[in-house]
Amino acid sequence: MDLDAALDTVEHETAAAPQWTVLWLHGLGADGHDFAPIVPELVRGDWPPLRFVFPHAPLRTVTINAGARMRAWYDIRDFSADELGGGGRADRDGVLHSVRKVEVLIAREGERGIPPQRLILAGFSQGGAIALAAGLRRTRPLAGLVALSTYLPLPPPADLAPDARAQPVFMAHGLQDPVVPYAAGERSTGALHALGFALEWHCYAMGHTVCAEEIRDLGDWLSRRFAAG
Repeated sequence: MDLDAALDTVEHETAAAPQWTVLWLHGLGADGHDFAPIVPELVRGDWPPLRFVFPHAPLRTVTINAGARMRAWYDIRDFSADELGGGGRADRDGVLHSVRKVEVLIAREGERGIPPQRLILAGFSQGGAIALAAGLRRTRPLAGLVALSTYLPLPPPADLAPDARAQPVFMAHGLQDPVVPYAAGERSTGALHALGFALEWHCYAMGHTVCAEEIRDLGDWLSRRFAAG
């Protein structure tokens, strides 16, 4: 696979001449259409013009699903393994490959007039894991990271750049999540706090999904990002 080739995407612009991009990564087995319907629920009238970019993950075999091929950002080998990267849950090579593909999309947004400081990298579940992994490997900060119902798939890099720590983070999780346990998200937020990230953490009475209260809280956080930019 050509690492420098951009992934296929679903895109939506809230107005002409977008000033910001929200790059949103879907979860395991879904595709770029999965979160496109969230745009009208999330967007507020006083926000600047936005471009939402929803990429399709590559097709790959997934061990926990009996080796079936589906859209996935990385292979998951063992649901019971350590979620911080030490126990083999996430395929390290797959994670880093997807981080590279996300960097290609971030660079493409730069070519379209949206610099990293006006780009929000968001994701749900596996997509959120890639958003965190990519954010921790940035040397030029993004406007923010959004990680929903997810976890850190790999240990933080030893050479974490100071500008990576400058990225504000919004994380949220369901208390009854049967796919990515609440404790996994909580431990990941603790790791990010320990690294010095400015992190906003929310939990909700839900499973592995999103809810209206979460969308409202994310909208409040995004409003602050846009105002600061």
